[in-house]
Amino acid sequence: MTIAGFRTDAAVARVRQVRSGLLPDLSLTGSWVNRSFNSKTLGFSFPGPLVIPTRIGPFGAYDGRARLTQTIFDFSNLGRISAAKGQVRAATAERSAVVEASAQNVALAYARAVRAQAVVTARGADSALAAELVGLAVAQQKAGVSASIDVTRARTQLAEATGQLVVAENQLARARIDLARALGLDPATPIALTDTLTAQLGAADVPADRDAAVAQAVAGRPDLAAEIARGAAARTAASAISAERLPRLDLEADYGLSGVRMPDAITTRQVAVQVTLPILDGFRREGRLAEQQSVVRESDVRQKDLRQQVAADVDGALLDLRSAAARQMIAADRLQLAAQEVSEARQRFKAGVAGNIEVINAQASLLRARDADIDARFAAVTARIALARSVGNARTLH
Repeated sequence: MTIAGFRTDAAVARVRQVRSGLLPDLSLTGSWVNRSFNSKTLGFSFPGPLVIPTRIGPFGAYDGRARLTQTIFDFSNLGRISAAKGQVRAATAERSAVVEASAQNVALAYARAVRAQAVVTARGADSALAAELVGLAVAQQKAGVSASIDVTRARTQLAEATGQLVVAENQLARARIDLARALGLDPATPIALTDTLTAQLGAADVPADRDAAVAQAVAGRPDLAAEIARGAAARTAASAISAERLPRLDLEADYGLSGVRMPDAITTRQVAVQVTLPILDGFRREGRLAEQQSVVRESDVRQKDLRQQVAADVDGALLDLRSAAARQMIAADRLQLAAQEVSEARQRFKAGVAGNIEVINAQASLLRARDADIDARFAAVTARIALARSVGNARTLH
């Protein structure tokens, strides 16, 4: 974002540079010269007794004056100023686009960190369940109702659950580092995650209707606004090149002192109005105009493509959101059934009517169900973030 701000400042500075062509130009000069010259080079011939020396001088001369020039009317320069202002609007829109992209990146980094935290919680629950089943298997073995293989299986599951918990904690630590970098903070900065993967995470001010969302995206997407501004600036620049064929009116004023000796110096002045009408510059102007018109046509193609991309982004985000909602319902039912399966398998094992292989299988099903539930809720969060970005409202994410 800081670099985008510098680019905007540079565009504003270019406006001042171009505007200088319509502002007064004032300069002060002072000089002393000692010279001699050949009178015959002047081309004058004096008949009669009047004789002028061939070499005149050397003599000294002083001159000091102020010179003011002012462009009174220049269509081309006016067009260049308008084009520079268009570039400022484009740079401002590009800065907004960078802010939008940064907001999306931060939101996604936060969502990944929250997901990693949810995985750690799930793996902790898996480890607690595995430890409980080890205790149950040991009790059943001591009671003489189960074989030692059941204890071995339970301890194997506990070791695997513990290893997965270590991996999940490492992934959470890495997600915190990525979030700190996305926020522009030192990677060692402690960050407290206060949210979970709920329906409120990643919500933004986005219309529920598809057509309204597309209309808002076309009106509010900063990348589209930047391209429109660039196209308008290119058209204005082409008009400015065409305006170079029109007359230009300038005023020049000169006032100062000059003389052979400073005490004898007298004031002199000059005022001039100049009209310039360009006729031919070797067709360089026509070449520049053709180049600029190509830039205009390229911008038109990009605008058309961006408008189509805006609609595609909105439609894709809405599809992902609906799919995630369906996945959440299925994952919630699956999680409930897996928890019930673990409970029933544990009761059967405790009653001695089945080995703990059923419990282990049910435990694996519960682990997969927890992961599916986390993935479904994370998909819904990322779809909401993508929808907010697609309409240009990533900065309103909460």
